[in-house]
Amino acid sequence: MDHATLLALHDRDLREGARPDGPGARVERTGCVVRQVAGALGWNGVVWSALDESGADAAIAEQIAYYTGLGLGFEWKLYGHDRPVDLGKRLVSAGFTPEPEETLMIGEAAPLARGAEPPEGIRILPVTDAEGVDLVVAVHEQVFDREGTWLRHRLLERLAADPGTMVAVVALAGDEPVAAARMELVPGTRFAGLWGGGTVEGYRGRGVYRALVAHRARAAVARGYRYLQVDASRRSRPVLERLGFVPLTTTTPYVYTPQR
Repeated sequence: MDHATLLALHDRDLREGARPDGPGARVERTGCVVRQVAGALGWNGVVWSALDESGADAAIAEQIAYYTGLGLGFEWKLYGHDRPVDLGKRLVSAGFTPEPEETLMIGEAAPLARGAEPPEGIRILPVTDAEGVDLVVAVHEQVFDREGTWLRHRLLERLAADPGTMVAVVALAGDEPVAAARMELVPGTRFAGLWGGGTVEGYRGRGVYRALVAHRARAAVARGYRYLQVDASRRSRPVLERLGFVPLTTTTPYVYTPQR
């Protein structure tokens, strides 16, 4: 499949046709905007829009009014091919703050599932309970330097209510968690999303990250998914390209925080 067709399929299935990403979330379609609402501990934001110069500012203002009326901050997930071309500037003018740009990358799951066993001394543990979730959160907080209450809530919620749509794993050196990642499966599509992959300093460059990708790819293939999708940071993009992922476009989170 050529890159343009693959990007169009991604947009149709995961953005315009978005599904709630957790038991407590809902997806709403209003005008030319698709958004998710998920409460204080969930992900709230715009996943797709089809705007032009004449209606963009009004649509932005409408979303701000809607989310702030619920007492929520939110994210406008902007992709490099979204229109109008100055949508990012319009969001900044409306009070949004851009976070670091990432690269949307997609790979075929079957080739990625081959090989790539964990390095010697490392074992991969599937996460199925609260104890495993705590290990994942410990890695997340160390690698990304972010408080992990939201992640703990999200993982526990999915495990309890919809475990078939998520695969979470942690890599252990002895009893020490040194890497973790998750995969979110989107029913009715050909895509599984890779999220939260990270390895603590001191264990990077040993193949742990690659082993976590392969582990999740095997799980995706077993469940009938063809593609793996990831929003890659500048650090992870080179690794993913070597594994066979292809870059399709950029994606930038624009975050709106209501004034107190």
